[in-house]
Amino acid sequence: MTPFIAEILGTAILILLGGGVVASCVLKETKSSGSGWIVITTGWAMAVFIGVLVAAPYSGAHINPAVTLALALEGSFPWKEVPVYILAQLIGAMIGSGTVYALFKDHFDASDDAAGKRAIFCTDPAISNTFRNLLSEIVGTFVLIIAVFYISGAELHGENSAPVGLGSVGAIPIAFVVWSIGLSLGGLTGYAINPARDLGPRIMHFLLPIKGKTHSNWSYGWIPVIGPFIGAVLATLLHLMLS
Repeated sequence: MTPFIAEILGTAILILLGGGVVASCVLKETKSSGSGWIVITTGWAMAVFIGVLVAAPYSGAHINPAVTLALALEGSFPWKEVPVYILAQLIGAMIGSGTVYALFKDHFDASDDAAGKRAIFCTDPAISNTFRNLLSEIVGTFVLIIAVFYISGAELHGENSAPVGLGSVGAIPIAFVVWSIGLSLGGLTGYAINPARDLGPRIMHFLLPIKGKTHSNWSYGWIPVIGPFIGAVLATLLHLMLS
């Protein structure tokens, strides 16, 4: 499997399972309807675990443009591969969210909560405040990237290292990191902490013929894209200073 395909597959699995747990909790007449935030954050953490596990042997399992940018800035990933990885991640996110819609279409049709339907695809703030919403995404991604550096460090510089990124050994701890971010900070904005995770599904929400859907909230959509990139840059600078 090529790194490009691995990033598509890993990100598609991430969004399929992450978006799927949100759909299961917010749409009507699913067996887990109304399960709540603990179930959603746990589902997303397990989605990260499986996405990383699948992609790691072939691409390093970035499955997140913020991770790709951070590793390139740190000097352990070639800049020429950055656009390729980000494109793959965006494609994977669109495939994953489109699959969620296909699987849950009957429940989309049965539900009348337009904002809840959008939440299956992309994030929104609990209280709209541009500065604090952006800061939330910066801080959440900062924590994620710092953790990625220390979890992946041994594998990045090891004699038999996997492709630069999160090796399969890092799948479990990074899942716990994402779970913790979701539980502690996710209630503010829905914790995108991944530009592709938000942008790809937001595009699909805009394109898909979802019954009774609302607008895709593009006026907010830049925050979960720019915020994670800023957080990644800051985390990388700190990591380089401490190294």
